[in-house]
Amino acid sequence: MTTATAVLDARGLTKSFDGHPVLQGLDLQVREGEFIAVMGPSGSGKSTLLYNISGMDTMTGGNVHFAGQDLGSLNQKQLARLRLTTMGFIFQHVYLLKNLCLLDNIVLPAYLAGLAPRHELNQRALALMERAGVAGLADRDVTQASGGQLQRIGICRALINRPQILFGDEPTGALDSTAASEIMDILGELNAEGTTIMLVTHDPKVAAHTSRVIFLVDGRIVGDRQQDPYTGTGLDQRQHDLTAWLLQHGF
Repeated sequence: MTTATAVLDARGLTKSFDGHPVLQGLDLQVREGEFIAVMGPSGSGKSTLLYNISGMDTMTGGNVHFAGQDLGSLNQKQLARLRLTTMGFIFQHVYLLKNLCLLDNIVLPAYLAGLAPRHELNQRALALMERAGVAGLADRDVTQASGGQLQRIGICRALINRPQILFGDEPTGALDSTAASEIMDILGELNAEGTTIMLVTHDPKVAAHTSRVIFLVDGRIVGDRQQDPYTGTGLDQRQHDLTAWLLQHGF
């Protein structure tokens, strides 16, 4: 087990909807530099966990500490600021503003955060686009890019404020296998450089790219698997081994 510093620490986390428990006394520690996949059957609480530990939703009980702060002690404005400046988010469907070009969509979170002059933000956004392989799309609008290209734009936007942790909710779920593999390669490179990543997925092939897999059932962690960081080879064997482990948990 790595001895790296904990980026996020959730203790006794509970969440209920209309009296129905979705998360049940869950404990989770995310350490700096980890690449975590959260898996489990439908209704197990995967996305709910992601939204609660990031402060996008309000927990029913327990506490979450992130970046030295207790999320439960912050008001909505403070939570929004914390998410904007220290977290990045990638979703299955990229939510971009149709009245902005793709470059401006990437820059927008940094502009709202006010962390640097606009010309510096543009330079950083263009550098991110170059790295993600979408540098030629800066002036295009949302309707002039493919799903895979838009997901790359979403990654650039998530990274624009240099987040301490990057969250993903089924980030490859709407992509074909080729585009999904390309997105996971980008995320793997980012993680290798030190970015902490936690994503929800139902796909063992996606989870095989990560170094830790958490398995949820009925709002509880019933499996926590460590695996060697993926180096770009042997993915089929990693997926095979992970699938065998998942079968032991009834998935």
